[in-house]
Amino acid sequence: MSFLRGLDISSSGLTAQRLRMDLISQNIANADTTRTENGTPYRKKLAVFEQREGTASFSQYLSESSKARTGLGGVRVSRIIEDTAPFKRVHNPGHPDADENGYVLMPNVDVMTEMVNMISTTRSYEANVAAINSTKSMALKALEIGK
Repeated sequence: MSFLRGLDISSSGLTAQRLRMDLISQNIANADTTRTENGTPYRKKLAVFEQREGTASFSQYLSESSKARTGLGGVRVSRIIEDTAPFKRVHNPGHPDADENGYVLMPNVDVMTEMVNMISTTRSYEANVAAINSTKSMALKALEIGK
C-alpha cells in the first residue's frame, strides 16, 4: 500500500468523523426542540458508516499482504437516518405544546449519550490525525535515506 493511499484512507475517516460530529452537535442543540416544521419533536439523527467500495477488510489485507492490493478506499457515510426511538413524555402543563393532560413530547435525544458519542468521535478523529502524521513522518524518513 503506498503512503498516498494511506493518507486517502485516513482522510476519509476524518471526513466521516467530522460529519458525525456535526450531527452530534445538531442533536445536542435540538435536545429541547418540541416542534419542528412537520409539527413533531426533533428526532435524533445518526450517521451510517460503511466501507468505501473496493475496500478490503483487515483480515483480507493481511492474508493477501504479499499481493499488490488496489482499490482500498477507507470509510464513507452511506446515509443519515433518524432514530426511531419513542419521544419522551414530560409533565409540563404550562408548556405551549402540552396536551390536555399536561404532557409534552420531548425529542428522543439523551444529552449524556450524545456527549459519550462526541468523545468517541473525537478519539476516532485524533486517531486518524495520528495515522496521517505517522505516514507523513515515514515518507519524510524515506526521503532522507538517499542523503
